[in-house]
Formats: sequence, structure tokens, C-alpha cells
Amino acid sequence: MTGRGINPMTLMEYATRARDAAYTKIAATGFADFGRGSRIMLPFRAGNPQKVVVGRDVLIGPSSWFMVPLLDAAGPVIHIGDRVRMNQTSITAVEEVIIEDAVALARGVYISDHTHGFDDPDIPIRDQPLARVAPVRIGRGAWLGQNVVVMPGVTIGAGTVVGANAVVTSDLPPRCVAVGAPARVLREIVS
Repeated sequence: MTGRGINPMTLMEYATRARDAAYTKIAATGFADFGRGSRIMLPFRAGNPQKVVVGRDVLIGPSSWFMVPLLDAAGPVIHIGDRVRMNQTSITAVEEVIIEDAVALARGVYISDHTHGFDDPDIPIRDQPLARVAPVRIGRGAWLGQNVVVMPGVTIGAGTVVGANAVVTSDLPPRCVAVGAPARVLREIVS
């Protein structure tokens, strides 16, 4: 605050929060379920949000994106637990991505349960069929650092820390620190 009244930046912050709250209230009705106290910060993009479940007290930070490109599944395919925090996160699923409670996803995390095929050199990759589809699970309380990529079929154990820029191509056990591309366990987290 200045001596002349409210700081213009403070006013802009209040306006942004009000805009995000209004958007969340309207957008929440389009999800399979949207938990109490959860909020979306704009900009946000969702493809087929009726196939996404969002738990309670979730913060979906700006520039996040949920995509369910196929509607074949009987029920929701993206499940986000309670108290999950994300920022500029992209999640795309055709079978199932489960993010358990209290997971923290840093800026730029990408999670997918499928990859595109690239066998036919005469067809653009985006037009080729999906090559690998396998469910993904991120355990309770895990933390994924900035720009982590999680590939199909991966389970990340509860309480695991994945270092920035890691590419997770295989399962990681609970309570460990993993880094690299592909991600490898660096050490266990001991109580």
C-alpha cells in the first residue's frame, strides 16, 4: 500500500482471484467430479473434462492442461486426489492416470498413459495410431520437480522425489530420490 490508497498491483491480484473463482465455479460443473475447495487458475485448458475427477482442495495452477482424447472408457480416466498442487502441468490419458493425495507437481510436468506410433514414415506421427497405452499412478505425497516427464505404464511410489528434468520410463519405489533421463534411484529416503 502507498500513502495514496491501494496499490494497483494489489487490485489486480484481487481481480485475478475473483476471475479465477468465477471460472472455477462454472467449469467445475463440467467435470465428472470436482471436490470442494479446489480451484483453477487461468489460463486452463481441458479436453473432455467429463472424464476427469478432481479431489478436494486441489490447486490447478495457471497454464495447466488436462486432455482425454478418446471417449471410449466407461468412466473417468484422470483421477486427481485431494490436496494435489500443480502448475503448468499437462496430463493426457486414454486409459488411466491416477494422482494420489497430496502430490506436488512443479512447473512443466508432463504425464501421459500413451505414446504415438511412428512406424510408417509416410504418415505424420500425429496421425498414426497410439503405440503404447498403459496406466500411470503417482503415489501419495510424491513430489515431481520442474519439467519431469512421466511415460506410460509407470508407477511412482508414495513419498518419492523425482528431480527436475527427469524422464520416468519405469517404476520408482516408495520413499526414494530419483534423477536423470531415464530416471534412476539415487538414494532411499530414510525416516
